[in-house]
Amino acid sequence: MKIFITGGLGFVGTGLTALLLRKGHRVTVIERNPRSKPAPPEGVSVVEADATRPGPWQDVLAGHDAVVNLAGVSIFSRWSKEKKDGIFNSRILITRNVADAIPAKKKGGVTLISASAVGYYGFRGDETLTETDAPGDDFLARVCRDWEAEAQKAAQHGTRVAICRFGVILGRNGGAMDILTRIFRLRLGNRLGRGRQWFSWIHEDDLAAALLFVLEKKSLSGPVNCTAPEPVTNRELTRSLNRALGTFPLVPPAPGFALKTVLGEFGSFLLKGQRAVPRRLEEAGFTFRYPRIREALDAILSPNPRG
Repeated sequence: MKIFITGGLGFVGTGLTALLLRKGHRVTVIERNPRSKPAPPEGVSVVEADATRPGPWQDVLAGHDAVVNLAGVSIFSRWSKEKKDGIFNSRILITRNVADAIPAKKKGGVTLISASAVGYYGFRGDETLTETDAPGDDFLARVCRDWEAEAQKAAQHGTRVAICRFGVILGRNGGAMDILTRIFRLRLGNRLGRGRQWFSWIHEDDLAAALLFVLEKKSLSGPVNCTAPEPVTNRELTRSLNRALGTFPLVPPAPGFALKTVLGEFGSFLLKGQRAVPRRLEEAGFTFRYPRIREALDAILSPNPRG
């Protein structure tokens, strides 16, 4: 297949692109400033353009069999008004332009896999969340709801649309692990608040494999939770990461009021969470390589990663 990826040179896109190439697919990525990113693998076509704006890149996209839409501003920082605008607008505008570029009723059909997040569900305590659950009403839930709605517009002209709701992605070269390992190696890694909040996560290799699985599984459309089957509490994550690193915290647990003071609304996000599970992936036959947090962390932190 010819596959077009937004965010293809980012943390998730890099792993997915490498997997697609190994499987014999042809890959095109779009990047606003590709020279600021590591060089793409041999055989990857790069389109230099701003996907938040319509342009000739959409004609390039139209010549592909599938699109994987991963682009969006990171949520991991204090949420100022400007930051929240960036989080929202990057996702909505890029997804809108992607959906507009997909040709209607193309022979053989087109698949759009568009990222979203388990933040869609809002904060629901200990409730186990599957793809049939309703959205929440906090900032991230509203972002995800509108983000998904833009992607679903492509279905109106015959495109198969799958919405992949990501948990927190754990991997070697970016994402949450970069921040977590630095904190824990400084002996500052302790639970946040009471540590009871749920942490839905996925290993980067399982996420790339899940995206390929959804791409090839023509019967899958609509929302798909891309999370490991065993979410953990913040307390369990803290204990497992300290064990994997051979560290122990020299600081007490971070009180909730302090996180909210320092990080504002993002601090509140860290003190809550979602207990999402990948019901549709598992029902469709997907097998996780890293279903449990301990083996995922051991694989990421091992000096000799498995191939």
